Amino acid sequence: MAINPYIHFNGNAEEALGHYRDALGGDLQILRFAGSPAEECAPEGWGQKVLHGALQTKVGLILASDASKDLVSNPGDNIEVAVQVESEDEAERIFAKLASGGVVTQPLTKTFFSPKFGMLVDRFGIKWIVVAAVAAAVAA
Repeated sequence: MAINPYIHFNGNAEEALGHYRDALGGDLQILRFAGSPAEECAPEGWGQKVLHGALQTKVGLILASDASKDLVSNPGDNIEVAVQVESEDEAERIFAKLASGGVVTQPLTKTFFSPKFGMLVDRFGIKWIVVAAVAAAVAA
């Protein structure tokens, strides 16, 4: 299991991740909207924007994506805590516990990148992402 910050940017995620890489070092991987199943949901002209970026550094992992200004209007409100787990059962258990007393914003479901993915705001106002590892999807 891993817990990582997930930061949404107003169209400049690649620039920000590059800046963080320059500061912290590490390996940067970027998945773009173009060519992905999410391409049809992206704002017009966002094909080369970041659907999902991962910067693996010596001190940890920073995850990021681009989001439109109507979804991310105030820097500081654009950070979520991402929990990556090894199994679907673990994802369901953790998601249910975190969601208790909170608000589910994306029900836990299968996606093209994970067998279980969901988003919520807990009862303390903290935004969470729960995702079962891709390896679990391959094994299933």
